[in-house]
Amino acid sequence: MTGLLHRLRTVWAARPAADLPTLLDTADPGAPRADRHLWLIALVDALRPADTAAGDTATPLARLGHLLDLLDADPLLARRCRVLLRSVFATADAGTLLADFGFSPRSGFGAELIDRLRLLTLPGTPDTGDLGQLFQMVFHDPRDADWLGAIDAPTLARIERLLVDDHVRGHWHQALIDSVQMLASQVRAVGLSASIRPRIDPTLLADRPFHQLAQAAALLSDAADPHEQQQQINYLRVLLDTCRTAAASVREHLDAWGVSVDVVFQIEQLHERIARIEALLNCVAAAEPAREWQLLTVAFARSVQTRRSIGALFSHHYAMLARKVAERSAATGEHYITRTRDEYVDMLRRACGGGLVIAGTTFLKFFIGAVTLSAFWAGFWTGTNYAASFVLIHLLHWTVATKQPAMTAPAMAAKLEGVVDSDAATEDFVDEVTHLIRTQIAGILGNVLVVAPVVVLMQLAAWALQGAPLIDAHTAHHVLDKLTLLGPTLLYAAFTGVLLFLSSLIAGWWENWFVFHRLDSAIAHNPRIVRWLGRARAQRWSGWWRENISGLAANCSLGMMLGLVPTLAAFFGLPIEVRHVTLSAGQIAAALGTLGVPVLHDPAFWWCVAAIPLTGALNVLVSFTLAFRLALRSRGLKVRDRGRLYAALRRRARSAPGSFLRPA
Repeated sequence: MTGLLHRLRTVWAARPAADLPTLLDTADPGAPRADRHLWLIALVDALRPADTAAGDTATPLARLGHLLDLLDADPLLARRCRVLLRSVFATADAGTLLADFGFSPRSGFGAELIDRLRLLTLPGTPDTGDLGQLFQMVFHDPRDADWLGAIDAPTLARIERLLVDDHVRGHWHQALIDSVQMLASQVRAVGLSASIRPRIDPTLLADRPFHQLAQAAALLSDAADPHEQQQQINYLRVLLDTCRTAAASVREHLDAWGVSVDVVFQIEQLHERIARIEALLNCVAAAEPAREWQLLTVAFARSVQTRRSIGALFSHHYAMLARKVAERSAATGEHYITRTRDEYVDMLRRACGGGLVIAGTTFLKFFIGAVTLSAFWAGFWTGTNYAASFVLIHLLHWTVATKQPAMTAPAMAAKLEGVVDSDAATEDFVDEVTHLIRTQIAGILGNVLVVAPVVVLMQLAAWALQGAPLIDAHTAHHVLDKLTLLGPTLLYAAFTGVLLFLSSLIAGWWENWFVFHRLDSAIAHNPRIVRWLGRARAQRWSGWWRENISGLAANCSLGMMLGLVPTLAAFFGLPIEVRHVTLSAGQIAAALGTLGVPVLHDPAFWWCVAAIPLTGALNVLVSFTLAFRLALRSRGLKVRDRGRLYAALRRRARSAPGSFLRPA
């Protein structure tokens, strides 16, 4: 135990180059395994001091040169170090580094997330026979890949001459072949698994490439001479290309039938294992393998950081799902962009219809608030009211303007492809911006200009029929206090834009889930459903659900979030509310109908009216921006030449400002 603690202190103390002679003198091939591993960790730490700046490869390389000079000067010391390293490799499983390192031991995204959290939070032990785990402890610094990759050919030759003998060379050659065989078996297992095989293009499986790959890898060690081995390696490379093409065809299936993150994850792992096999074959086939080993080591060092990164996991494995959600939203969003006068008038008409329904929603909200309910149930029934209203608007083919931006943003992102390199594409994008702004203005105006007068008329009718308004004066004053521009209304409006964006994500996810599991086909052809509905009706229901699943999911989720999120936030002591432009306009109109003409002389009323256009702008801007960024990320696009786009928009604003307000 004392020796182990001493070695641990050595790890943390071994920083300056002056420690290298002392550290080399402590090399003991007969030491316990944990001590030998700690010595190796300390040696690499001595090459890479803590104060080395990022990107500085000169200092580690200079210290590596000093280390090699010390070993050159003392053959006995060099032999002792070589024996120590040989003992490390002899007691560790090389396959865990060559065949397993960098890959998830599980196929699921959730399991991989848990595994990375374990790597981040739990300490590793140097007393291990897992060479992959030891590699992570030795090359744990993000700078390691840089200086390892900067080692020049003469230095590589010195390292090989000093530390590699025939025994070490033979050990690693066999480890490479064994690892190729293990990886080939894993590629075969994934390629023929129940979740992958049915999604591969059948024509690409006709020659049974996954079966042949494992068989060819098993024959690699039986090669009698280098020429026969090279022939077997070439055959393996042809099979790897075929397997890669077959795996790539799964993406096309997913594009047509929906995305599963676990399937995408397995395909990515399969491609990475094929690339690893090719890298190992390069090491086996190279006449001078030092350079290939260097590339492999650098890749492992980069993988250490990737394997620990939670952000990289989310970014990588959700990229395709984000793209599919964005593309499905883009297809829906095309319906929300008006390009002609007839489409503009139709959008205005549909927005007016949406405002008519929201007028009834406004008074139902006041009724729910007047009933004595617990906070949760008040939020639940308020959300149900909103959701039912939004669904009714959807089924009547009307619209709520603020739902449009999150759907239209992916369609806008699709227009960005080629923008930087093409003037025509830039003008097309500017055209889409003008169409979008014009559509949003039409939608909000249609909603607000109908909901406000209809609510006032309902209040006047209530005065005429029952001598009292539908809401009392106390509630009306509370509305003016709550919706004023002088309060946190704009912050709440921005937060509501986030909820609008989330509803579009939920809609895309549900539609992808529906398509991936082919529920439309199940409804159309399932014998029990066909017996219950009849064949013709089952076909109609199949088409209806396929057409409306996204809209229903978006409207239901948005309504429930608008009702429940403030309640749940209040439970945690967070003063969060929602400000939806159409609903806010309806509530202000209801307050006007209760308080009458005198309220027009009250500044508080006009502060509320002033908040309406800003609320609408923030609802639209925040939801559109978030959806647009998601669409850009899912497509791998970066708008590098934003100045060009801004200049084109300014030219359009100067030359045709009316195009942003009305169709040509």
